[in-house]
Amino acid sequence: MASTETMAGGGKLRRDAGVIGLLFASTTSMIGSGWLFGAYHASKIAGPLSVWSWVVGAAIIMLIALCFAELSTMFSKSGALVHMSHASHGATLGRLWGWMLFLSYAPVPAVEAEGIVTYANNYLPYFLRGDGSGTLTLVGFITSALLLSVLALLNLLAIKALLKVNNTVTWWKIAVPLITVVGLIAASSHWGVWHAAPGTYKAQGMFTAIPAAGIVFSFLGFRTAIDLGGESANPGRNIPMAVIGSVILAAIVYVLLQVAFIMALSQGDLANGWSSLSFKGSAGPFAGLAATLGMGWLALLLYVDAYVSPGGTGLIYVTGGSRILYAVGDTESGPSALTHTTRHGVPWLAVAVMWAVGVFFLLPFPAWQLLVGYISSITVLTYGLGPIVLMVLRRSQPDAERAFRLKGAEFLAPLAFIASNLVIYWTGFYTDSILFGMLLGGFAVYAVVFHVVQKKSASEFGWRHIGWLALWFGGLWVITALGTSDHALNVLNFWNGMGLVSVWSLVVIWFALRAALPAEETGALMERIQRGN
Repeated sequence: MASTETMAGGGKLRRDAGVIGLLFASTTSMIGSGWLFGAYHASKIAGPLSVWSWVVGAAIIMLIALCFAELSTMFSKSGALVHMSHASHGATLGRLWGWMLFLSYAPVPAVEAEGIVTYANNYLPYFLRGDGSGTLTLVGFITSALLLSVLALLNLLAIKALLKVNNTVTWWKIAVPLITVVGLIAASSHWGVWHAAPGTYKAQGMFTAIPAAGIVFSFLGFRTAIDLGGESANPGRNIPMAVIGSVILAAIVYVLLQVAFIMALSQGDLANGWSSLSFKGSAGPFAGLAATLGMGWLALLLYVDAYVSPGGTGLIYVTGGSRILYAVGDTESGPSALTHTTRHGVPWLAVAVMWAVGVFFLLPFPAWQLLVGYISSITVLTYGLGPIVLMVLRRSQPDAERAFRLKGAEFLAPLAFIASNLVIYWTGFYTDSILFGMLLGGFAVYAVVFHVVQKKSASEFGWRHIGWLALWFGGLWVITALGTSDHALNVLNFWNGMGLVSVWSLVVIWFALRAALPAEETGALMERIQRGN
């Protein structure tokens, strides 16, 4: 592929990313620490139904990804997710979503660093406290921060060189899980484990495991190809292929891993039920099972991969997050200094901010599962906007150029929005309360600065275009509060709550479409965005 270059000086990005580079960027963002821990935690929550948890999780993410596949060809800029929300509901929503996206990206390199030290703690017991909480010690915190520094420095490479490094890492990250699948299944003789301890898991666990076990977290990386869209010479072709292809590839790998994990368990491992699943080396579950089955070579390979897989994912998330910050600066939603680039076209200040905020996230969430719960919640919330934007643009810009057009979007986009809200519901009242409380606090600060400090009017703020967010977030929080999760009121049973979330999602869609910008304004914004590419 001939490399196309559009960089004339500072502040511009290079168009050196091809379809394989984008495909592997998204794939390596998905196959990280999630594969090392996800199957174990899903088994504890859903038992053998955990296989279906991965299938349902992949289907939900694919629905959302299909919506973004069309949108990405209409906004072929780095940090495209920020620009989309500007065009549909105005600058205020764009600014809010830009910072929410950043807050969903920034902790991912931190959680991958924690994944590395968690596995390493099996043979270097200095990184985690000895109380079983998975919390970092001071040594673990410093080590994780140093790992983040390495990821940030590697991101100062030109995008072409960075993606070449990532392509090599991704081949490894696909090969090792597949070798693990073959090895564990070949060495296993525990076919009866599929029917073990039948009363210790419930059908609803199949759904609650999707956010709680890191299943959604493991699929979130499809967006990386979209974030790098402005660095591709043929984004209309390359981005949809990369987005859809990466979800399919990761889904195959994860389902096979879950099957292999369950087959490698013994009846003794489940003596106290699936929720109490325990075996030697469970802090590094796949390596622990391999050692139990006498496969020392596989255990060694997995300990090596515990550095490579999370490291590769953390590396590419620093890349994607820095492009989100670049778009925040480009749209004047934040300091314009975020668009400053090196001579290689890398937004160096945005990379530095990703490192600093990643270190901060090690402090309030010093354990892998705690960070995963937060990331899954806020990221799915940001993804929920995609189907809304797609429906808005199908109505207001029906003739706009689309290199990829999603068939059945009038049905699939609402379904994707419902699915994203169901994931929030499954996450539970406690986590949702923290999430929505944080968003409410951030929004209040922004509104005060806008009206009191900058002394701007309500019409400039765009209240009528964002009022539907209160219905969306507030309704979800109330329904979750009425549900059966921890700290909830237990007024609604689990299945009735799912039905109510689905109906409420349709109500929110109606209000969101009515609150969209006029067609002429959206068209003008889209032209301005593309001219700035």
